[in-house]
Amino acid sequence: MERQSAQAIIEAILFTMGDSVEIVRLAETIEEDVKTTKEILTGMQEGYEKDNRGIMLLELEDSIQLCTKPDMYEYLIKIAKTPRKFVLTDTLLETLSIIAYKQPVTKLEIEKIRGVSCDHAVNRLVEFNLVTEVGRLDAPGRPLLFGTTEEFLRSFGVKSLGELPELNSVQMEEFKQQAEAEVQLQLDI
Repeated sequence: MERQSAQAIIEAILFTMGDSVEIVRLAETIEEDVKTTKEILTGMQEGYEKDNRGIMLLELEDSIQLCTKPDMYEYLIKIAKTPRKFVLTDTLLETLSIIAYKQPVTKLEIEKIRGVSCDHAVNRLVEFNLVTEVGRLDAPGRPLLFGTTEEFLRSFGVKSLGELPELNSVQMEEFKQQAEAEVQLQLDI
């Protein structure tokens, strides 16, 4: 195998795995012997040093790991401290609005309104710290209740849930018809 191709394969494997990988396994994958594989790894490490890259190869016994150079840690800390921007898809917004207006609410109640499973949407909203578990419903199975967080209020620029816009009956009827049409469409498929 061409050395450049072998390096690309090793780099892809080490990047994807994240942890250390045994050199023997790398050798088997690129169909070379261990000695040749070690030479390829040495060439890769020299290239990272020569090009002043932010990554390096770390040898651990008979394994190798792709990692960040220690002098890059301050930049990693800077980026980690930067607030994450998240994208709210239509599904997430719809689920969030149901939680905001109906809280505390169970996943089952959300699913009845939306007509589809909401596990992923609720989990993402919890991950974004817009929604949190606020307790359990006193019913069989004791399902979790969800409500909005202070981060939700900050993100949407409201001081309290009372400042959320009120839905009028015409809008509610339109939403209900749209939801019923979506459910019917899914049933037809």
